[in-house]
Amino acid sequence: MIDRIKTKAEEIFPEIQAIRHYIHAHPELSFKEYHTAEFVIEKLADKGIKYEKGIAGTGIVALIEGRNPSKKCIALRSELDALPIPEANEVPYRSLNEGIMHACGHDVHTSCLLGAAYILHEMRDELEGTVKLIFQPGEEKNPGGASLMIEAGVLENPKPEAIFALHVYPHLPSGTVGFRSGQYMASTDEIYITIEGKGGHAALPHLTIDPIAIAAQVITGLQQVVSRKCNPLIPCVLSFGKIAGGFTTNVIPDKVEIEGTFRTMDENWRYKAHDLLKELVHDTCKAYRAKASVEISVGYPALFNEPALTTFAESKAIDYLGVENVKLLNLRMTADDFSFYSQHIPGCYFRLGTSTNNEEYTTPVHNAHFNIDENAMKTGMGMMAWLGASSLK
Repeated sequence: MIDRIKTKAEEIFPEIQAIRHYIHAHPELSFKEYHTAEFVIEKLADKGIKYEKGIAGTGIVALIEGRNPSKKCIALRSELDALPIPEANEVPYRSLNEGIMHACGHDVHTSCLLGAAYILHEMRDELEGTVKLIFQPGEEKNPGGASLMIEAGVLENPKPEAIFALHVYPHLPSGTVGFRSGQYMASTDEIYITIEGKGGHAALPHLTIDPIAIAAQVITGLQQVVSRKCNPLIPCVLSFGKIAGGFTTNVIPDKVEIEGTFRTMDENWRYKAHDLLKELVHDTCKAYRAKASVEISVGYPALFNEPALTTFAESKAIDYLGVENVKLLNLRMTADDFSFYSQHIPGCYFRLGTSTNNEEYTTPVHNAHFNIDENAMKTGMGMMAWLGASSLK
């Protein structure tokens, strides 16, 4: 079966490469993947694969039913959305939608899942069960398309016994994959702080309540929550990516807005920290006679790979690629809404190496220059097909 999957992946690679190029050239933002969804539907329909569209907006679920479809169900997942990043790559398939780019590789994931679907559809008479293919919207934006797909019943009728997903990884060479059992990635919450003071002339600061100076105190103080309130054994990150306020050099503004992200791998500490962060902001601003508002948008939970399922997937990867091409991953403070699925059923989220000899295509994801060695998609679609097929033997 492995040889047949590899042969088929090689055979359909030009078609899957063309699919990736089209999706990459026509990126759409989270929950607005209308054209992308229609394109995926067209590709499923071309092969006669059954699907349901319009789930949680633009989500799609397809079923590949084997000879005993009700015996067992395994799910495979990909994402449809892109990021608000202007593409800097000069390639024939660069983004045609200004300011939007598939900088996180979701075009690759969707193409690999379509490739796996084509392979499994041809092999369906050998499958003891059903493969559920999930093409979800909005992975890049709260509340996460995964949570909305679950609310819409994607994990029912039929209910998958387990779910797999891959993600591009430029830190590994093409032709390899990476796994980590148990805790792998962090939860992620968005923080929005508004500090309201009293503006005025910068030469007369005693007549103002300076929100910029107060913002500096707030940001510095908030880091103490992580460094002095969190158990040092718990991974935890607080970072601010945006400060907005002011007009020119000699005017103290009335208001400053701050935006950031809070990430950890402990759910109890996560919510305790929310209270501590809010308390520090309000107390600091009160001390300087300013007003504060704090909104914490609760995002994705920490991502946990079920150990038994991950051990199974890793062993199958060794069978498919050889032990030298299966790597151990380190913990990461990044996040993915795949974690919602793994709260309901056993999940395994693994990495697909996408660089060439670790020298080319090493630009990280979420970067305007991100791209991949496209031969990696042969590994990606093959691995997804192999995991689906070997789970239903």
